[in-house]
Amino acid sequence: MSEENKKILYVQTNGVEAPERSATPFYLAASAAAMDIEVGIYFTVNGPTLLVRGVAEDLIAKKDGKGAPLRRFIDQAVELGVKFYVCQPSLDLNNVRYADLIDGVEMIGGAAFNDMALEADAVISF
Repeated sequence: MSEENKKILYVQTNGVEAPERSATPFYLAASAAAMDIEVGIYFTVNGPTLLVRGVAEDLIAKKDGKGAPLRRFIDQAVELGVKFYVCQPSLDLNNVRYADLIDGVEMIGGAAFNDMALEADAVISF
């Protein structure tokens, strides 16, 4: 990696309706953060539903219902410094209030997201 700090922005559009698509962004973001890459995950469309308090403790990504709960992946990402951002209109879309979300999530608007995307070395969407 070069002297300059690399940045990756993941975009999570899937939520509780697609549990099999929930863990990968957290896992990849944690891996990137462990490599000293600056990482953020932007939750939009249905993605914010994953951040509602209490949801991740019971959500299992594997279709057979066996495996670690999503909360394990979230905690790992947070411990490694991954930043979480949420889209305000997507909260409204899912009838979720900002106050309902887990701690540490920052609400940003479209302009802020676009700036982050332009500054990132990679933008990866799920």
